[in-house]
Amino acid sequence: MPGVTDRVVIVTGAGGGLGREYALLLAREGALVVVNDLGGARDGSGSGHSMADSVVEEIRAAGGTAVANYDSVATVEGAQALVQTALDTFGAVHGVVNNAGILRDTSFGKMTPEAFEAVQRVHLFGSFNVTHAAWGHFREQGFGRIVMITSTSGLYGNFGQANYGAAKLGLVGMMNTLAIEGRKYDIKVNAVAPIAATRMTADIASPEMLEKLPPAQVAPIVGYLVSEENQDSGMTFVVGGGAVHRVQLFANKPVLFSAVPTLDEVRENWSRITDMSDAQPGVNPAG
Repeated sequence: MPGVTDRVVIVTGAGGGLGREYALLLAREGALVVVNDLGGARDGSGSGHSMADSVVEEIRAAGGTAVANYDSVATVEGAQALVQTALDTFGAVHGVVNNAGILRDTSFGKMTPEAFEAVQRVHLFGSFNVTHAAWGHFREQGFGRIVMITSTSGLYGNFGQANYGAAKLGLVGMMNTLAIEGRKYDIKVNAVAPIAATRMTADIASPEMLEKLPPAQVAPIVGYLVSEENQDSGMTFVVGGGAVHRVQLFANKPVLFSAVPTLDEVRENWSRITDMSDAQPGVNPAG
């Protein structure tokens, strides 16, 4: 069965922006899509059915197959109900695109614990909740494809987004381990950091720049990563504006100390410790 034809794929936060593009592309390629969206505002407040319903209607009007789901991924119960929607409607689940997210941007000094936690609950905990609910089914059938939607704010940092950046880089850490644990079950887990014009980025970049970053340009990469043909796992990609590049951790050659170094010895060797001119792809020393 090539590509995503007849594969059941859940897309969270699929009521607009990037999530909508992922859902539309997957449906065009023959996937059976579960369009999940709580229907809230950008900051996570409110809820409604219209966003998910409109995407489902769009897919069906084009001859595709989709079902709407309105559960919150931020709760274990909501994520379980979402996966159950896939099982009840289509009899299986083969892929998950963890795209749902909210923003509570502010400088770190003004950030409240509530604003920090709210973002973690949707992005990081939400991705855990949905992936965990689907994981047993992936293992049983010996097949699964997961895409974590991360961000350059997590990879590189961005002013006013300590909560968002922490959650998004957390997804990369989770991906790294799941790629290892899923290996013998043909579960592939990757991450995509989109650069695109959506309501999440409407006030972050200039209109001129956003014009060059249609969200549709990101969707084919996500679509490929949930396909049967994709055999790569544990990779992170930055995608936007027609450009796709892979991001990877690098490490330099270690500076070796024969005994516990003094602060003076650390100070004297600091330029060598921080020098990346001989960097190579990093390897986990713990195996």
